[in-house]
This record gives sequence, C-alpha cells and structure tokens, in this order.
Amino acid sequence: MSFGLYMIGFLMVIGGLIYAAVLAHVPTAFIGVGAIILIGIAILTGVKATRQKDSAT
Repeated sequence: MSFGLYMIGFLMVIGGLIYAAVLAHVPTAFIGVGAIILIGIAILTGVKATRQKDSAT
C-alpha cells in the first residue's frame, strides 16, 4: 500500500470525526487539537506501515 493512499484514507476518517464533533457542538479548540494529534498519528503509522525494509548488506 502506498503512503499517499494510506494518508487519503486516514484524512477521510479524520474528516468524518471532525464533522461528528461539529454536529455534537464540541468546542473548536478541542476539534483543532484533536485533528492535529490524529494527523501526527496518521503520519507515524503511515510511515511505519509503508516503509521499505533496509537490506542488510
């Protein structure tokens, strides 16, 4: 799986969670902080899941 495809999927999930939080009247500051944290987690897990294994030469 490519990193770009992984990030697109994760951003769709984050967008859905943001939309649900707006509908639940969660304060904007909490939504922003949560989104930043989730984007960081997405980058870390995306790199871990899609990186190439180093050859032991």
